[in-house]
Amino acid sequence: MANRNSTTHPTRVAIYARVSTKGHNQDPETQLIALREYAKARGFDVVDEYVDVGISGSKEKRPALDRLMTDARRRRFDSVLVARFDRFARSTRHLIQALEEFNALGVDFISLSESLDTSTPMGKMVYTVIAAVAELERSLIRERVLLGLERAKAQGKQLGRPPTEVDEEAICRLREKGISLRDIGKKMGVSRTKVQRVLANRACHENPSESDA
Repeated sequence: MANRNSTTHPTRVAIYARVSTKGHNQDPETQLIALREYAKARGFDVVDEYVDVGISGSKEKRPALDRLMTDARRRRFDSVLVARFDRFARSTRHLIQALEEFNALGVDFISLSESLDTSTPMGKMVYTVIAAVAELERSLIRERVLLGLERAKAQGKQLGRPPTEVDEEAICRLREKGISLRDIGKKMGVSRTKVQRVLANRACHENPSESDA
Protein backbone atom coordinates (compact mmCIF):
# COMPACT_ATOMS: atom_id res chain seq x y z
CA MET A 1 0.00 0.00 0.00
CA ALA A 2 1.04 3.61 -0.42
CA ASN A 3 3.24 5.31 2.14
CA ARG A 4 2.42 8.99 2.53
CA ASN A 5 4.10 11.95 4.19
CA SER A 6 1.18 13.83 5.70
CA THR A 7 3.40 16.68 6.96
CA THR A 8 4.12 17.70 3.36
CA HIS A 9 0.87 16.83 1.63
CA PRO A 10 -2.25 16.16 3.73
CA THR A 11 -3.72 12.76 2.94
CA ARG A 12 -6.83 13.09 0.82
CA VAL A 13 -9.42 10.75 2.24
CA ALA A 14 -12.79 9.48 1.02
CA ILE A 15 -15.36 8.55 3.68
CA TYR A 16 -17.81 5.74 3.01
CA ALA A 17 -20.88 4.90 5.12
CA ARG A 18 -23.89 2.65 4.59
CA VAL A 19 -27.13 1.80 6.38
CA SER A 20 -29.43 -1.02 5.29
CA THR A 21 -32.78 0.66 5.86
CA LYS A 22 -34.19 4.15 5.97
CA GLY A 23 -35.29 5.06 9.48
CA HIS A 24 -35.65 2.35 12.13
CA ASN A 25 -32.93 4.06 14.19
CA GLN A 26 -30.44 3.64 11.34
CA ASP A 27 -28.77 6.92 10.53
CA PRO A 28 -25.55 7.17 8.52
CA GLU A 29 -24.58 10.18 10.63
CA THR A 30 -23.71 7.77 13.43
CA GLN A 31 -20.91 6.43 11.26
CA LEU A 32 -20.07 9.74 9.61
CA ILE A 33 -19.50 11.64 12.86
CA ALA A 34 -16.93 9.09 14.06
CA LEU A 35 -15.26 9.02 10.65
CA ARG A 36 -15.05 12.81 10.42
CA GLU A 37 -13.57 13.03 13.90
CA TYR A 38 -10.97 10.40 13.04
CA ALA A 39 -10.05 12.20 9.82
CA LYS A 40 -9.73 15.51 11.68
CA ALA A 41 -7.53 13.94 14.38
CA ARG A 42 -5.24 12.49 11.70
CA GLY A 43 -5.09 15.76 9.78
CA PHE A 44 -6.72 14.23 6.72
CA ASP A 45 -8.34 16.29 3.98
CA VAL A 46 -11.83 14.83 3.40
CA VAL A 47 -12.45 15.20 -0.32
CA ASP A 48 -15.89 13.58 -0.36
CA GLU A 49 -18.40 11.52 1.59
CA TYR A 50 -20.01 8.54 -0.14
CA VAL A 51 -23.20 7.37 1.58
CA ASP A 52 -25.56 4.54 0.63
CA VAL A 53 -28.88 4.67 2.47
CA GLY A 54 -31.49 1.93 2.44
CA ILE A 55 -29.26 -0.52 0.58
CA SER A 56 -28.56 -4.02 1.85
CA GLY A 57 -24.95 -5.08 2.22
CA SER A 58 -25.63 -8.06 -0.07
CA LYS A 59 -26.50 -5.81 -3.00
CA GLU A 60 -23.87 -5.97 -5.72
CA LYS A 61 -24.71 -2.52 -7.05
CA ARG A 62 -24.54 0.43 -4.67
CA PRO A 63 -24.61 3.93 -6.20
CA ALA A 64 -22.30 5.61 -3.68
CA LEU A 65 -19.84 2.72 -3.50
CA ASP A 66 -19.75 2.45 -7.29
CA ARG A 67 -18.98 6.18 -7.47
CA LEU A 68 -16.26 5.79 -4.84
CA MET A 69 -14.57 3.01 -6.83
CA THR A 70 -14.73 5.13 -9.98
CA ASP A 71 -13.15 8.08 -8.17
CA ALA A 72 -10.47 5.81 -6.72
CA ARG A 73 -9.48 4.84 -10.26
CA ARG A 74 -9.31 8.55 -11.08
CA ARG A 75 -6.95 9.05 -8.08
CA ARG A 76 -9.25 11.60 -6.44
CA PHE A 77 -8.07 10.50 -2.99
CA ASP A 78 -5.26 8.68 -1.21
CA SER A 79 -7.25 6.68 1.37
CA VAL A 80 -10.69 5.21 1.98
CA LEU A 81 -12.08 5.46 5.51
CA VAL A 82 -14.93 3.24 6.77
CA ALA A 83 -16.46 2.41 10.14
CA ARG A 84 -16.46 -1.40 9.73
CA PHE A 85 -15.72 -4.00 7.10
CA ASP A 86 -19.40 -4.98 6.84
CA ARG A 87 -20.42 -1.37 6.14
CA PHE A 88 -18.15 -1.41 3.09
CA ALA A 89 -17.98 -4.94 1.69
CA ARG A 90 -20.84 -7.35 0.97
CA SER A 91 -18.62 -10.40 1.55
CA THR A 92 -15.08 -11.42 2.43
CA ARG A 93 -14.37 -11.99 -1.25
CA HIS A 94 -15.64 -8.51 -2.13
CA LEU A 95 -13.47 -6.98 0.59
CA ILE A 96 -10.37 -8.78 -0.68
CA GLN A 97 -11.07 -7.78 -4.28
CA ALA A 98 -11.48 -4.14 -3.24
CA LEU A 99 -8.29 -4.22 -1.16
CA GLU A 100 -6.38 -5.73 -4.06
CA GLU A 101 -7.63 -3.00 -6.39
CA PHE A 102 -6.83 -0.27 -3.86
CA ASN A 103 -3.35 -1.71 -3.48
CA ALA A 104 -2.82 -1.61 -7.25
CA LEU A 105 -4.07 1.99 -7.33
CA GLY A 106 -1.91 3.09 -4.38
CA VAL A 107 -4.98 3.84 -2.24
CA ASP A 108 -4.87 3.01 1.47
CA PHE A 109 -7.81 1.50 3.35
CA ILE A 110 -8.73 2.30 6.94
CA SER A 111 -11.42 0.56 9.00
CA LEU A 112 -12.00 1.97 12.47
CA SER A 113 -13.68 -1.04 14.08
CA GLU A 114 -11.09 -3.54 12.90
CA SER A 115 -8.20 -1.09 13.49
CA LEU A 116 -6.91 -1.78 9.99
CA ASP A 117 -4.83 0.93 8.33
CA THR A 118 -2.92 -0.29 5.29
CA SER A 119 -0.69 2.80 5.37
CA THR A 120 0.98 1.45 8.54
CA PRO A 121 3.45 -1.47 8.83
CA MET A 122 0.94 -3.49 10.86
CA GLY A 123 -1.81 -2.74 8.36
CA LYS A 124 0.43 -3.81 5.48
CA MET A 125 1.10 -7.09 7.28
CA VAL A 126 -2.61 -7.71 7.85
CA TYR A 127 -3.32 -6.98 4.18
CA THR A 128 -0.57 -9.40 3.13
CA VAL A 129 -2.10 -12.14 5.30
CA ILE A 130 -5.60 -11.47 3.93
CA ALA A 131 -4.31 -11.56 0.34
CA ALA A 132 -2.40 -14.79 1.00
CA VAL A 133 -5.47 -16.47 2.50
CA ALA A 134 -7.54 -15.34 -0.51
CA GLU A 135 -4.99 -16.79 -2.95
CA LEU A 136 -4.93 -20.05 -0.98
CA GLU A 137 -8.72 -20.23 -1.14
CA ARG A 138 -8.68 -19.66 -4.92
CA SER A 139 -6.03 -22.35 -5.35
CA LEU A 140 -8.03 -24.85 -3.29
CA ILE A 141 -11.18 -24.13 -5.30
CA ARG A 142 -9.30 -24.63 -8.60
CA GLU A 143 -7.79 -27.87 -7.27
CA ARG A 144 -11.20 -29.19 -6.19
CA VAL A 145 -12.70 -28.36 -9.60
CA LEU A 146 -9.88 -30.11 -11.48
CA LEU A 147 -10.07 -33.17 -9.23
CA GLY A 148 -13.82 -33.31 -9.75
CA LEU A 149 -13.42 -33.16 -13.54
CA GLU A 150 -10.77 -35.88 -13.51
CA ARG A 151 -12.94 -38.10 -11.32
CA ALA A 152 -15.93 -37.58 -13.62
CA LYS A 153 -13.87 -38.48 -16.68
CA ALA A 154 -12.52 -41.60 -14.96
CA GLN A 155 -16.11 -42.66 -14.21
CA GLY A 156 -17.06 -42.18 -17.84
CA LYS A 157 -19.37 -39.24 -17.17
CA GLN A 158 -20.02 -36.85 -20.02
CA LEU A 159 -18.97 -33.30 -19.23
CA GLY A 160 -20.73 -30.22 -20.44
CA ARG A 161 -24.20 -29.97 -21.90
CA PRO A 162 -25.80 -33.18 -23.10
CA PRO A 163 -26.34 -33.23 -26.88
CA THR A 164 -29.74 -32.00 -27.99
CA GLU A 165 -31.94 -34.71 -29.47
CA VAL A 166 -33.01 -33.61 -32.96
CA ASP A 167 -35.72 -35.09 -35.15
CA GLU A 168 -33.79 -35.05 -38.42
CA GLU A 169 -36.74 -36.40 -40.41
CA ALA A 170 -38.88 -33.49 -39.21
CA ILE A 171 -36.20 -31.01 -40.22
CA CYS A 172 -36.10 -32.55 -43.69
CA ARG A 173 -39.86 -32.40 -44.04
CA LEU A 174 -39.97 -28.76 -42.98
CA ARG A 175 -37.19 -27.86 -45.41
CA GLU A 176 -38.94 -29.70 -48.24
CA LYS A 177 -41.95 -27.46 -47.56
CA GLY A 178 -39.73 -24.46 -48.24
CA ILE A 179 -39.49 -23.24 -44.64
CA SER A 180 -36.40 -21.13 -43.96
CA LEU A 181 -33.48 -22.44 -41.93
CA ARG A 182 -34.06 -19.85 -39.20
CA ASP A 183 -37.74 -20.75 -38.83
CA ILE A 184 -36.93 -24.45 -38.78
CA GLY A 185 -34.41 -23.80 -36.00
CA LYS A 186 -36.98 -21.85 -33.96
CA LYS A 187 -39.61 -24.53 -34.44
CA MET A 188 -37.26 -27.37 -33.52
CA GLY A 189 -35.50 -25.52 -30.71
CA VAL A 190 -32.05 -25.72 -32.30
CA SER A 191 -29.65 -23.27 -33.94
CA ARG A 192 -29.62 -22.41 -37.65
CA THR A 193 -26.15 -23.99 -37.81
CA LYS A 194 -27.53 -27.25 -36.43
CA VAL A 195 -30.25 -27.24 -39.09
CA GLN A 196 -27.63 -26.71 -41.80
CA ARG A 197 -25.55 -29.57 -40.42
CA VAL A 198 -28.52 -31.96 -40.43
CA LEU A 199 -29.45 -31.00 -43.99
CA ALA A 200 -25.85 -31.43 -45.13
CA ASN A 201 -25.72 -34.96 -43.65
CA ARG A 202 -29.04 -36.09 -45.11
CA ALA A 203 -30.36 -36.28 -48.67
CA CYS A 204 -33.24 -33.88 -48.20
CA HIS A 205 -35.08 -32.50 -51.23
CA GLU A 206 -35.06 -28.77 -50.63
CA ASN A 207 -37.58 -26.32 -51.97
CA PRO A 208 -35.57 -23.25 -52.98
CA SER A 209 -38.61 -20.99 -53.15
CA GLU A 210 -38.17 -19.80 -49.56
CA SER A 211 -35.33 -17.68 -48.18
CA ASP A 212 -32.47 -19.39 -46.33
CA ALA A 213 -32.36 -16.51 -43.83
